[in-house]
Amino acid sequence: MSVAGLVLAAGAGRRSGGPKALRLRDDGTSWVAHACTVLAEAGCAPVVAVLGAAAEEARSLVPPGVASVVAEDWDEGMGASLRAGLAALTHTDADACLVHLVDLPDVDARVVARVLATLEDHPDPGTHLARAAYAGVPGHPVLLGRAHWPAITATARGDRGARDHLAAEAPRLVECGDLATGVDRDHG
Repeated sequence: MSVAGLVLAAGAGRRSGGPKALRLRDDGTSWVAHACTVLAEAGCAPVVAVLGAAAEEARSLVPPGVASVVAEDWDEGMGASLRAGLAALTHTDADACLVHLVDLPDVDARVVARVLATLEDHPDPGTHLARAAYAGVPGHPVLLGRAHWPAITATARGDRGARDHLAAEAPRLVECGDLATGVDRDHG
């Protein structure tokens, strides 16, 4: 079984004063590097970062061994980033992908590992859907079995990403509120 990691980091960060991929954590690590590292530490392979705004500058912050792809239509919203990332992963043998957002700096490898652990009792990773929840509220990361990718790609528009597909398919919720807040950050 193979689970790819996908970091959505293409946005311009208009509310936060610039692209979130370029933001730095208190330890000096960029948000995009942190998000990619979290996925790799939890066992996702390959890991792909989807870039857009300030793509060349952001690409220089992506850790070695992590691929990057540019969502040319990134300004459309998260849907464009998700489509670009899933398109890049169709050339891999991944059974599923774990989608993580760049602006969740308190989500660490323990959260990712807990969501990935749901695969252990699922008969077919390619059809599985799971997502982290924080105090019962669905959030990210989200695990998408490969069989779902075409439908998600067809409906991912604007800032909705996989929202419509997940609402229709009811993914398994994995409580992670004891590990992180899962709150996206609009400011560094």
